[in-house]
Amino acid sequence: MDIVLDLSDEHFFTPYVYPTFLSPQNLFRQLCSLSVIVILGGYALYFLTAALNYYLVFDHRLKLHPLYHKNQVKLEIACCLRSIPLMSFMSVIMFLAEVRGYSFLFDSFEETKFGRWSVVIYSVSFILFTDSLIYWIHRGLHSKYLYKRLHKTHHKWKIPTPFASHAFNPVDGFVQSLPYHIYVFLFPMHKWTYLGLFVFVNVWTVSIHDGNYRVPNFFKPIVNGSAHHMDHHIYYNYNYGQFFTLWDRIGRSYRTPSAFDGTGPIQQVERAEADRKRRQDQPEVPAPMLGNKKPGAGKWEESFTHVASVSGKKID
Repeated sequence: MDIVLDLSDEHFFTPYVYPTFLSPQNLFRQLCSLSVIVILGGYALYFLTAALNYYLVFDHRLKLHPLYHKNQVKLEIACCLRSIPLMSFMSVIMFLAEVRGYSFLFDSFEETKFGRWSVVIYSVSFILFTDSLIYWIHRGLHSKYLYKRLHKTHHKWKIPTPFASHAFNPVDGFVQSLPYHIYVFLFPMHKWTYLGLFVFVNVWTVSIHDGNYRVPNFFKPIVNGSAHHMDHHIYYNYNYGQFFTLWDRIGRSYRTPSAFDGTGPIQQVERAEADRKRRQDQPEVPAPMLGNKKPGAGKWEESFTHVASVSGKKID
């Protein structure tokens, strides 16, 4: 985060905001600057990624599902608007420790024996490390005590949209992000790599709420995608993982997504729409004609009987 802080200091804070006696290394100045950067950056990243995903990827047929709330997108956004500042401020404390040199972040590839390969090596270890911790944190948040007080807010959205990705209780959201911060206090990582991964995990969080289940068959049992996370929102006690299904399988909380079995929310909507259209296409028969034979009515009754038999209805 010191990369963003340095650029902000050079082009904005130093020339336009702070008095000359407050040096860029001043603790109070760094705290204020990081608060502005993280809160505004959080809003910008959230609205940009969620809006693009909502309009370009999200399957809008899901809004026809009975579990989808009235005005849900507005409610999700309102929740995020309230939560992001508090989540961001708690994150600022961690970023401040990084900026002041308490982490293992480094500037040059010459500082690691892996050179440029460190980007790949540390990125993979970052994903595996955070996936493990987030699984157990997330599962803990589903305990009776914590769920009611913290995590229930996020599960209000049974059929989430991308705008639900950051619709958390602020403490819940920060606790689930802790592994991302903790990693660099335990392991080395290039500063640009860390910044890129932080953007990536926010984009990923949006993507698993987009209701797009089109995943290559090879990855379906491995990657915890939107189909897995949709079932987590509906059934609660399954698919806690963030990136992979490994820890759900180890912890016996894995559930094959209903969307892969043809019984997911979007298939439910499709079947309901097909039933509705079929009912609309069925001819309406005047009640008197069913019980009273009238001249010329035979073909009409025969047609009705055929349609009724196809739809499973019984004609007396």
